[in-house]
Amino acid sequence: MRKYEAVFIFAPNLEEEKRNQLLERLKGVVEENGSITNVDEWGMRKLAYEIDDHREGYYVVMNFESQSQTVDELDRVCKISDGIIRHMIIRDDK
Repeated sequence: MRKYEAVFIFAPNLEEEKRNQLLERLKGVVEENGSITNVDEWGMRKLAYEIDDHREGYYVVMNFESQSQTVDELDRVCKISDGIIRHMIIRDDK
């Protein structure tokens, strides 16, 4: 098991309930074969540049431990989810 850090930027016009459902789905993907160590919701932040006509986004940072297959599945789910405008998953080598 390796440590990872993921950053998700949710669309600003996404309702809080739907955003929470999507975040729970992402947590579920990780918890199938790993464990979450920390979830930090940064909230609404201004984007560095416009993405799909959005100037703001709701940021969430998740630290977790899992295998590479889980990271692949998490990446796939993020790509097909309409509520996520950007995401990034990196291996944490600290």
